[in-house]
Amino acid sequence: MTSNSYDVIVAGVGAMGSAACWHLAKRGLKVLGLERFDLGHAMGSSHGLTRIIRLAYAEGSHYVPIVRRAHELWQQTGDEAGLKLLHVTGSLDLAPAGAGPVESSLQSCLDHGLVHEQLDAKELARRFPGFRLPGGHIGLWQPDGGFVASERAIYAHVGLAQSRGAEIRTNEPLLDWTPTAQGGVVVRTERGTYSAGRLVITSGGWIADAVPALAKTVATVRQAIGWFTVRRPELYRPDVFPVFVLEVDEGTFYGFPLFEHPGIKLGGPHFGREPMDPRDDDRTPSPRQVALIRDCLARYLPDAAGDPLTLKGCVYSVTPDEDFIIDTVPGVPQAVFASACSGHGFKFASAIGEILADLTTAGQSAFDLKPFSLNRFAA
Repeated sequence: MTSNSYDVIVAGVGAMGSAACWHLAKRGLKVLGLERFDLGHAMGSSHGLTRIIRLAYAEGSHYVPIVRRAHELWQQTGDEAGLKLLHVTGSLDLAPAGAGPVESSLQSCLDHGLVHEQLDAKELARRFPGFRLPGGHIGLWQPDGGFVASERAIYAHVGLAQSRGAEIRTNEPLLDWTPTAQGGVVVRTERGTYSAGRLVITSGGWIADAVPALAKTVATVRQAIGWFTVRRPELYRPDVFPVFVLEVDEGTFYGFPLFEHPGIKLGGPHFGREPMDPRDDDRTPSPRQVALIRDCLARYLPDAAGDPLTLKGCVYSVTPDEDFIIDTVPGVPQAVFASACSGHGFKFASAIGEILADLTTAGQSAFDLKPFSLNRFAA
């Protein structure tokens, strides 16, 4: 085996790819991870200190088994790396009664036996005075939700993978790859050519470059996040204020308690995302998105509606149905991919890394992946 030959090459070492590197390396495989930017860069969708993890999953009950496994793995990975990755604050889904999101989260709780509480507007105001919600809003409280320290999680996965012998090469994007007659792959970058028995593609907004079959299915969009000056920080500490998803007339927003940054973090509107080319280096959020976030704060979290301290943009790859795609490349069973996580994927990354390792080594996963197949778009 030459120095440029590996058991598995992972293209894209962000949330999903770093986890895949770790799960593959700890199984004793020779792993090469290729990342187009610096480790922990701000050009994709994993930067910005934190990402929500919710077990009461409004996007579909079928996600709950995977996110429960992810919850376990974030704790285990943090313990192994000596870093606190998972912060449990509880989670709130907030929406007008009958609008759908709270009812869908409730259904996930009922389907999977998750501890939960339904809260009316009066109880929400009593328990969480950092909000000022319309009278018709209700909430679904789930105490196991919280957030993952996102950049720290990538560093943890990479460090653990390296401790098991994985090679991680940054600022070396994949240019192209080809399957071989022997059932492996050859990968080419600007710095060299590498061969492997298997390929894992986790390149986020750039996924269609490596998997052309996704070009007509996956769209790339920009999402805004910001941290804003808090007037009453005692209302937004992690011990009293949860992560939340809030549906209001202005859109669907998501937010966090104070953590490391002096401002409160809010992102959105989730369905107000703007198309973009990931090759455009400008990640500045649009004035329209920032104005919508500020309006949301002013109306519904007025004690956190101060001036912006930090504004960032994220790149999301999205599918028409907002569900993930986890599959093999059409006609190339030795190449698996996971992407197009549609703005709600980070929380799953620890488990998706394990799933990709299972698909790579055993050709199957313990989880039902049919909802995430590429061929659902064939019609």
